Amino acid sequence: MNILQASLLAMRRAVESLNLEPDEVLLDGAHCPVLSVPSRAVIDGDARVKVIAAASILAKTARDAEMCRLHQRFPQYGFDEHKGYPTPRHLEALRRYGVCEVYRRSFAPVRNALERGG
Repeated sequence: MNILQASLLAMRRAVESLNLEPDEVLLDGAHCPVLSVPSRAVIDGDARVKVIAAASILAKTARDAEMCRLHQRFPQYGFDEHKGYPTPRHLEALRRYGVCEVYRRSFAPVRNALERGG
C-alpha cells in the first residue's frame, strides 16, 4: 500500500470511529477517501480554512509527541529532532544503526537501507 492509499484508509477509519456523524468532512489536499458522509478536499486547506489549520496543528503536535516517545526507545536515531523527516543526521543514523521496527518499509531511505542489509 502506498502512502496515499494508507492516508486515505487512515482518514476513513478516523471518520468511522467518531462518536458523532459530521455534516461534512474537510480534508487538506487533493483526495478524499470514500465516506458515508459528504467530504471535500481543499488544496492548501491549512492555509485557506481555519478548522483545517487547527486540525493540522493538533496533528503535528501529536506527531511530535509520538516522535519524542520513540526517541526514548530508540535514542540513536534522533527522532526527537528530525520528527521523521529525512535530514542528513537521520539518514546517517539509518546507515549506522540500520532499520528499527517502527520504520515504514516503503520509505525510500529505509527501503535502500534494507537492500544494503541494514
